[in-house]
Amino acid sequence: MKNQIKQLEQAALQEITSAAVSKDAVEGLRIKYLGRKGVVTELFKKMSELPASEKPEAGQLLNLLKNTVTKALDEKLNSAAGIEEEKEALDVTLPGILSKPGHLHPITRTIDEICRIFISIGFRVVEGPEIETEHYNFETLNIPLEHPSRDAFDTFYLKSSGKYLLRSHTSPVQTRFMEKNKPPFSIVVPGKVYRPDATDASHSFMFHQIEGLAVGDNIKFSDLKGVLSIFAKTMFGKSIKMRFRPSFFPFTEPSAEIDISCIICGGDAQKIGGKRCSLCGGKGWLEILGAGMVNPKVFEKVGYDPKKVTGFAFGMGVERIAILKYGVSDIRMFFENDVRFLEQF
Repeated sequence: MKNQIKQLEQAALQEITSAAVSKDAVEGLRIKYLGRKGVVTELFKKMSELPASEKPEAGQLLNLLKNTVTKALDEKLNSAAGIEEEKEALDVTLPGILSKPGHLHPITRTIDEICRIFISIGFRVVEGPEIETEHYNFETLNIPLEHPSRDAFDTFYLKSSGKYLLRSHTSPVQTRFMEKNKPPFSIVVPGKVYRPDATDASHSFMFHQIEGLAVGDNIKFSDLKGVLSIFAKTMFGKSIKMRFRPSFFPFTEPSAEIDISCIICGGDAQKIGGKRCSLCGGKGWLEILGAGMVNPKVFEKVGYDPKKVTGFAFGMGVERIAILKYGVSDIRMFFENDVRFLEQF
């Protein structure tokens, strides 16, 4: 049997080497040699006829033969697979694969555009943590625990700790930055914020804000008006008009809310056929952000001398700007991931 095994090994290897390089040919040889009725299998069956003294050596030789044939078949199969893949890669008759280019999300696009405007006039972009403490989210911004303005900032607290929360505005980054940097500087802070609002066409429990802060020597309210005027006219067009309305924010004093003239009717119903404007409701004005001079108490919280430095701050909702910029009617459309909507940007 020893000679028979050697002759079979030579014949099998020769046949595998000269066989066609294809999966079908390899599978045929596998069945011939290693199948249930294959040549090697039949030799295993004949071992029972051998004397007991010859069985160990014959078993070793047959196992070696089986492994050798299996390895040769596997190598042949790999060669066949490689050739078939190469043929597929070079098949110029197959239709091409259409790859659609990706799109920046409208919120990302809006954030980038807003930041570029402020970068062009000397601001730089900084970021901060979305998980905050009450100290930075409220107290450093002149919003103590008992302050009535806290009612306007319903907050998501983290159950695991009790002292951490999801920031309700991006303003905490301002005081964090002031603690580590000396004026003069001017920064904008984009990021996500969270408030437990009921979701509807104009509200979401998660949205985006961009804060702005400029601190230095003798910064005035007129500087704030100039900066925001540049932003509004660059973002919405040179024909846009602005107005500042007195307001209240605990971290700025004085404070104001800023409106721009309606980008559809401009306050003139005749432009839209005498009908009531669906965007501004006929008022002719659209609120876009809040702003004011930094409250001296905020400067004291971060170790600045309010007698030596002044500054202004502003904040805007990115979704609000995007809705006005692109004419979107429902804030929820930004987060539904409808490709038909996203492909328009």
